[in-house]
Amino acid sequence: MTGATLGPLDLHLIGEGRHERLWEALGAVPAGPAPDDGIRFAVWAPHARSVGLAGDFNGWHAARDPLARAGESGVWERVVPAARHGDRYKFEIVGADGTRRLKADPMARWAETAPATASRVFVGSHHWRDDEWLADRPKVAPHRRRLSIYEVHLGSWRHAPSEHGPRPLTYLEAAEELGGYCTEMGFTHIELMPVAEHPFGGSWGYQVTGYWAPTSRFGTPDDFRAFVDTLHQSGVGVIVDWVPAHFPRDEWALARFDGTALYEHPDPRRGEHPDWDTLIFDHGRPEVRNFLIANALFWLEEFHVDGLRVDAVASMLYLDYSRGPGEWLPNRHGGRENLEAVSFLQECNTVVHRAHPGVLTIAEESTAWPGVSRPVDQGGLGFTHKWNMGWMHDTLEYFERDPIHRSYHHGNLTFGLEYAFSEHYVLPLSHDEVVHGKGSLIGKMPGDPWRRFANLRALLAWMWAHPGRQLLFMGGEIGQEREWNHDRSLDWHLLDDPAHFGVQTLVRELNALQASEPALWADDSSERGFRWLIGDDAAQSVLAIARFDPSHVARPVVCVANLTPEPRDGYRVGVPALGHWVELLGTDAARFGGSGVHATLDGASATDVAAHGHRHSILLHLPPLSVTFLAPQ
Repeated sequence: MTGATLGPLDLHLIGEGRHERLWEALGAVPAGPAPDDGIRFAVWAPHARSVGLAGDFNGWHAARDPLARAGESGVWERVVPAARHGDRYKFEIVGADGTRRLKADPMARWAETAPATASRVFVGSHHWRDDEWLADRPKVAPHRRRLSIYEVHLGSWRHAPSEHGPRPLTYLEAAEELGGYCTEMGFTHIELMPVAEHPFGGSWGYQVTGYWAPTSRFGTPDDFRAFVDTLHQSGVGVIVDWVPAHFPRDEWALARFDGTALYEHPDPRRGEHPDWDTLIFDHGRPEVRNFLIANALFWLEEFHVDGLRVDAVASMLYLDYSRGPGEWLPNRHGGRENLEAVSFLQECNTVVHRAHPGVLTIAEESTAWPGVSRPVDQGGLGFTHKWNMGWMHDTLEYFERDPIHRSYHHGNLTFGLEYAFSEHYVLPLSHDEVVHGKGSLIGKMPGDPWRRFANLRALLAWMWAHPGRQLLFMGGEIGQEREWNHDRSLDWHLLDDPAHFGVQTLVRELNALQASEPALWADDSSERGFRWLIGDDAAQSVLAIARFDPSHVARPVVCVANLTPEPRDGYRVGVPALGHWVELLGTDAARFGGSGVHATLDGASATDVAAHGHRHSILLHLPPLSVTFLAPQ
């Protein structure tokens, strides 16, 4: 579909909103195989009075390259023989309101580096080397795959020196360093905060103007392909944050693109977001749905990413989200559910999983909307996973408290298990928890320095013990003291301090333990993989759980938490099997920066003393502010 002009099938599919390879029809596409064939430019602007093309190839005189209407599809097109890879351009659109606007290409594959705003012609040449990775990906259902996700903001993960001062790593530099780091640390995937083009770095990428262009801050689109390719060859998957809910008001981008509310909903009660001062996509319009669904496919197809984490899903589902009485427009049944957005999400997930089985779609959804991660044919939204925001809030609230008060808030850690199996959950300790004055993870922990680090280690270990897949924002694994700043590198020098190095060592070993003990992840989504052992010892702030591999191939693992600074000697814990139980990992170990106290040095033999619903039990010495993992030898 890259001929000199658009054919009738392209135009028909665009008109119906069903062109799943929209990027091959619209935007700047080679008009033929040879450079001299030029570039075909096509843009959807159904209400425009006229469209011209201004760029490096015509001295930025749009009158020299007017576009012609292509049938009744609302598409305008023109082949420009002089256009070449790298040329900058914009569309000059005289809108339905008579206003002349110079607009970036909504389908541009490449853009100038912010603050410049022009689109750029891109002709890719990357040769992929990840065939084996892609062939293996569909072999395991996404919710049955072990996931340990490292969330990354590329601009601030690590900086490199330059003549003008420290600068972010390029895609090519980050490919080697980040791939090696994630492999060493045992993370299965990285999740990149949005890398689609955005003008304002302070939005962290969540206010997108170039949905089809990896940001040029770190290199070219082919450099980003090489980044993903290298990560795959390192054995690390790549998830990208995707923002189909809303977009910024920048006049040179999508807003009122052809002089009308084209991409945004025309009614401000549905088309304007009060929290973020952005515009909300019209998810009921076929062409807009097509733009977004094809964009999801584009990232999976053209950049080989392994998943999309969909931002702000809750804001899409509810018409009254962040709106007071009279500020929102009910649906056709009089309700608050955004039926068009629900239908869009279901269609998007259906198309994505049909085209790319094995990929992840993860919803950032903070309400009790039912069936977010259930199949569409069962009435769900069709995501493979949902962020467990309730777990995050309750768990952080508990660990932020002085241990002397924790006995009164024991339910913060037990309540989440009442709904833990209602969805395929991701447990997120994300960037949102370490910004806007919230402080860092280590900064939330109470007590003197030793207790702060012991609490952080216990928090991380409890997270790895808990049903659900783990997501940790960069810096959490080194005990970053400073609140995250998108303009600065992480403070890697902290690893010279044994306490910080110990936290990093713990995260590495937690990932290794998880990989070696399938009971910790094999069935996170049903009660078959979990059993409470101790959930009612609020007085001593002790909890114990057992994790199982329902296939019985792997041994069970017991996790015991003592979340006060008082050691518990001779503490009896019921266990699901006889035999000799050994300590797999204890967060108070000296190598993690702890005091070197272990629940058991030589193991503990289970005896026929009943406890906690089991016929057998073991006696342990519980270190202070610790989590211990044990298994039968």
